[in-house]
Amino acid sequence: MVKIIIGVIAYLVLAPFVGGLLAGLERKLSAKMQRRVGPPVLQPFYDVAKLFEKEKMTPTKYQDYYIMGFVLFVVASGAIFFGGGDMLLVIFALTIGTACLILASYSSNSPYAEIGAERELLAMMAYEPMVLITVIGFYMYCGSFNVGDILAGGHKMAILPMIGIFIGWMFILTLKFRKSPFDLSMSHHAHQELVRGMTTEFVGRTMGFVEISHWYENVFLLGFVFLFFANGTPLGWVIGVVVAIIAYFFEVFIDNCFARMKWQFAFKSSWIVAVVVGMINIFVLYICF
Repeated sequence: MVKIIIGVIAYLVLAPFVGGLLAGLERKLSAKMQRRVGPPVLQPFYDVAKLFEKEKMTPTKYQDYYIMGFVLFVVASGAIFFGGGDMLLVIFALTIGTACLILASYSSNSPYAEIGAERELLAMMAYEPMVLITVIGFYMYCGSFNVGDILAGGHKMAILPMIGIFIGWMFILTLKFRKSPFDLSMSHHAHQELVRGMTTEFVGRTMGFVEISHWYENVFLLGFVFLFFANGTPLGWVIGVVVAIIAYFFEVFIDNCFARMKWQFAFKSSWIVAVVVGMINIFVLYICF
């Protein structure tokens, strides 16, 4: 119980700072790739602070309720994960949170936001099969859906027996992080388009909460990368953290090297990856474990 409480509190307190710092380093790295100086590393924190100082303004009264639902479910999913809870519950909570964000976009009655919301629904349909395959793979290899049981050890690192699932997870992270070439519903970069998809009508404090939620979500998603290397030893923890950081900046590299693809390509490629590397890996786990 003490470990659960410590894990939850650590996530609630540290995740926004880690997520914001990663966002700042991402901007700096992207600027270097484009031969620019770039903003300070702490610029994401300055931007969010400025958003909270702006006048409160929403197109409809329902938008804020949906955004609060998005924030709560995203934070809850990460808290359950880092508290050692059930991975299925984690995925369901995150899915509900994304649904709340989609409803918030629809509620604004903006054509740009509605297009972004429709694209986010397509993105969900693209990555959800691989997400479920990842959870099932951990159950088949480790014998439990609980993150705490996986972290406790009693088994070797899952990276080799689940290498196909790991590749599939890395593929859909591009969709989950909303990076090019799969930033279909919204973009974190101004150079992509003049209208920012789902977040077109989010301003001030509302947009500030969305940004903080993305920081929470990014740290939580990287937690799954860490889980592939967790084996109950300090060495496994160190390797897992290092690989998770490398994975994030690998996604930044991909983001700066590719233009946006059509949603058809994102949908087909995600399902192909899930069926080929994911399902084959599941079959191997079934035979060998």
